[in-house]
Amino acid sequence: MKDQRFIIEMGMGNDQYGQDYTKAAARAIEDAIRHSAIPMFAALGKDPKEMRVQVTVGVQEPEKVDCTELVKKLPRGRAEVKAVFGGMNVTNPDDGNVLVIASAAVEAFLPKQV
Repeated sequence: MKDQRFIIEMGMGNDQYGQDYTKAAARAIEDAIRHSAIPMFAALGKDPKEMRVQVTVGVQEPEKVDCTELVKKLPRGRAEVKAVFGGMNVTNPDDGNVLVIASAAVEAFLPKQV
């Protein structure tokens, strides 16, 4: 049985001083899910554990993202996080500080109903 996507949320996060790609990614994920509520689980008598959550975060240095740590921050469902090339780094010309900007797509899937 194939899964069917029922939610996709997008978000943006940054780390202004530490060049921490995981922190920027976590903030992007939080931004994506901050305003979401999924009342359908209670309405349909479904267990949130049935939900598969797929998160893709884009940053300039994806190898520096701790995806295992980000999975721990997702509140529901069976989650997986992958980091890909994307986002943006912006350098302050006055002091050389690099600001890390991450983007995230959070998708939720349930088994397809027939």
